[in-house]
Amino acid sequence: MSVRTVQVTPSLLQVDSILTHLSGIDALGEVCRFLRHEFGHYRWVGIYLRDGETLRLAAWAGPQATEHVTIPVGAGICGKAAREDRTVIVDDVRTAPEYLACFLETRAEIVVPIRKHGQVIGEIDIDGNEVRAYDASDDRFLTAVAERVAAVAEQVQPEVAGGRPSVRGGG
Repeated sequence: MSVRTVQVTPSLLQVDSILTHLSGIDALGEVCRFLRHEFGHYRWVGIYLRDGETLRLAAWAGPQATEHVTIPVGAGICGKAAREDRTVIVDDVRTAPEYLACFLETRAEIVVPIRKHGQVIGEIDIDGNEVRAYDASDDRFLTAVAERVAAVAEQVQPEVAGGRPSVRGGG
């Protein structure tokens, strides 16, 4: 599966529209919902924000919540992407010893850093139910999404870091 070229521009325009009309956690949550519904191979979409050496779930869309609302930067695929400042694609999570299991049906994962001023301030985390669900087209597309949500993520960081209830999620 992949992101088709004809999907990229209209989808990025929709993300821009969401970010223009909504703010904060609500904007991040709506971006998650849009990505999940627009791309069938994105079964669970989350945005984690970095708080020191911890990643905190700020928004998500999927069939159910994850138990991993905080992840140490030293743990899991999410931690690896933040620690190494790079996209991480796992073709089959059953072969990745560092994978933090969330859902029994998850078979693949892609994690794309969100950067601001050259620093990783968060990430987009996507789970899929098929082996090899993600490829370079997903990486390019999600990197463009991450660039767009960076300003909102930077504004939301103090909310998440301050421990205020902030996670927005749903199907």
